[in-house]
Amino acid sequence: VQLQASGGGSVNPGDSLRISCAASGGPLSSYAMGWFRQAPGKEREFVAAVVWSGTMTSLADSVKGRFTISRDNAKNTVYLQMNSLKPEDTAVYYCAASGHPYSRSSSPSDYAYWGQGTQVTVSS
Repeated sequence: VQLQASGGGSVNPGDSLRISCAASGGPLSSYAMGWFRQAPGKEREFVAAVVWSGTMTSLADSVKGRFTISRDNAKNTVYLQMNSLKPEDTAVYYCAASGHPYSRSSSPSDYAYWGQGTQVTVSS
């Protein structure tokens, strides 16, 4: 499966942004999906995950209450809705697919397929 992340941009603190990850080459419903992010000079970190059906999700503590992960298998797309954005949310955001449909793993090594990343910058 190939993944294409999009929707990043530059926003002000407190703004909202929704980024998307479109899949091709296979049905998205076969995969659990995750979002990770990487800021300059830092390691890639887990943001959110959702099982194949969308019925169960996991979020990093740093984004709980602000971010929501969802998916539309009919559109082969996963979303990350980001509200109340902070400067520390600035990073390249990557979507990833796991071959274990019920996985909500926070470990990058559990994801076999990765998109190219989309830049999110939060600055006043």
